[in-house]
Amino acid sequence: MSIRSHVPAKAAFAAAAAGLAILGTAPQVAAADQPVPGISVKADQHTKAIAAAHPAAAAAGATVCGTGYALYKADQLPDSRRFATLFVYVKGSNPASNDAPTCAILDNNASGAKWMKIKLCSNYIAEGCASDAGVYSQYAGPVYRNHGGCGTVTSLMSSTTTSSGPLLVNNVQDSTNCN
Repeated sequence: MSIRSHVPAKAAFAAAAAGLAILGTAPQVAAADQPVPGISVKADQHTKAIAAAHPAAAAAGATVCGTGYALYKADQLPDSRRFATLFVYVKGSNPASNDAPTCAILDNNASGAKWMKIKLCSNYIAEGCASDAGVYSQYAGPVYRNHGGCGTVTSLMSSTTTSSGPLLVNNVQDSTNCN
């Protein structure tokens, strides 16, 4: 089975990931030299902490999503073991609204290529869902919805390169907080 790649988005993410690896082994690098992702004013403290701990990955995801997207949500999946990280980015001044353009990426933090799937569903039934699935060594996505705020995002990651392998990640959550 071949590993699909996202080009040039994969290249941008790989460069950022390489930068993170360098930052992790070079303590003399100043904090000002680290990439800073745009973070939504509606992002919670949990998301801000993940972005602070992994700035290159958070910034790379925003680059992959495109101009104008700010980090809204980040979650380590399935828990602190962090086999994957879900990044949700939004555009606009009211990202929690159901009209917010939304982008999601599932970052592979496990060793080696894994079968992964990310699905972003709109709050508007007519708009439906967008998904990306395959064998990835870096990330699944990006997936977009024009009205992705108040929708759901599903994250799956197998322990192998097939969808039938045991799941390391099996998560469904709100794409933005609309309570």
